[in-house]
Amino acid sequence: MNVSSREVRLPLDDVLTVLRDLNEFVVSLDRIGARQASGTADDSTVGAFVTEWDVARRLAHARRVIGVALDAQLSTKENAEIDALCEEGRFFGADGAARSAADW
Repeated sequence: MNVSSREVRLPLDDVLTVLRDLNEFVVSLDRIGARQASGTADDSTVGAFVTEWDVARRLAHARRVIGVALDAQLSTKENAEIDALCEEGRFFGADGAARSAADW
């Protein structure tokens, strides 16, 4: 699929919500990393952040915002191709190893 010239429109309020969440995650994770490097945070700090800041739900919301826009604006075939591309990602496994979806 040639996506280089394609555009997908999103409502500005959804974009701002997703952008704000992503910015909070990036800045916070950078700060946690700096604390870990200096020895003032341990391995549990990231887990506490993910839990306390509801990161999983907020990231799922961001994915849903983008997915809804894609579903509404692209063909079924194009969406199937995008779904296949997403399945090629790396996923954290039960044993802590990064795996592709095909490994499950």
